[in-house]
Amino acid sequence: MVVYPLIADPGDPRGMSILSEHFQGTFAERVAVPRSNLLPLPAGLPATDAACLPTAWLTAWRMLTTKGRVADGESVLVQGAGGGVATAAVALAVALGKRVYATSRDAGKRERIAELGATALEPGARLPERVDVVIETVGAATFDHSLKSAAPMARIVVSGATAGHEPKVNLRRVFAMQLEILGTSMGTPGELTELLAFCAEHGVRPVVDSVIPFSRIEDAFARLHSGEVFGKVVLDHTA
Repeated sequence: MVVYPLIADPGDPRGMSILSEHFQGTFAERVAVPRSNLLPLPAGLPATDAACLPTAWLTAWRMLTTKGRVADGESVLVQGAGGGVATAAVALAVALGKRVYATSRDAGKRERIAELGATALEPGARLPERVDVVIETVGAATFDHSLKSAAPMARIVVSGATAGHEPKVNLRRVFAMQLEILGTSMGTPGELTELLAFCAEHGVRPVVDSVIPFSRIEDAFARLHSGEVFGKVVLDHTA
């Protein structure tokens, strides 16, 4: 089964919260969730791959489809590829048949981005074209570049701010280019069902950096802290 990780939470202003925010269970061998939070595991999808989908990949899917309306566009810029959400966005946008540009400070990660089918660029590099959708998880360090890279009527979708949450925004560019700046996080059970079906139909598999036994959870955090991660670090409680 695949666990949908948003739990009804009357004490949260959103009406729900992600497992580990207010309710324990993310780093546990067993967790109890409502039956409605369980979705069937698609045939042929390993559990270690499925574990990547309900958080980072669901967020990327919603950013591209529901919020970014990528079906109405042909090109996508993903800032800071290498992290879980950004790398998922690259893989999904390529599978959706879009022209994908992605930035990373790390030359090795740019090589791996190119292997996924995107045009890899250094941060702040001039794109060959203005894009219809920007996937923004970095924040202040890249936001000006996101604005400058956006085509008229483009959607800049934000789900993170790992490099600063208070960017300077050129409002003249926003209204002159009629840009949309949209915030999002996670997704709905229906969107997770769509994502699972899309991955099964198109043979898309999560980008997994490493699978680490649950008994070595400290090693997983050390790997994240190293800054060398490309994709998702998965904890396997069966190993």
